[in-house]
Amino acid sequence: MERVPITRDGYEALKKELERLKSVERPQNIQAIEEARGHGDLSENAEFEAAKDRQSFIEGRVSELEFKLANADIIDPGTLPKDRAVFGSRVLVENIDTGENLEYQLVGPDESDIGKGRISVASPLGRSLIGKKTGDEITIQVPGGKRVYELVEIL
Repeated sequence: MERVPITRDGYEALKKELERLKSVERPQNIQAIEEARGHGDLSENAEFEAAKDRQSFIEGRVSELEFKLANADIIDPGTLPKDRAVFGSRVLVENIDTGENLEYQLVGPDESDIGKGRISVASPLGRSLIGKKTGDEITIQVPGGKRVYELVEIL
């Protein structure tokens, strides 16, 4: 099985979500199923159907999180090389067309949050940044055409 890179913060967030699902969401949903059963005829009971659907979602997500945590390879960004962009690196890039500087951290798909400056290494820009050095130019194809960036600094 292939290991999936993740930061310590990302790992802890997935662990926290799993614990919440198991200790809060699952018991609440079991209670909702029991209450819905108490209302009688299950064939026409919308509450029962909704609770069963929710149970299916919770169990699927629990399985998914357990798989991800079991295959996680925790990477400490502090131990990474600073001479090139790698998973976990914080980078400063400049959009050549607009002159706008953007700061990102390269993270796994489960951790990406553009609002917090965290882009996935699986995204077009993330893939293009991996292995690049300060001063390198990165060209990516986006729906609106091509965008050109310069890797200004690895922070």
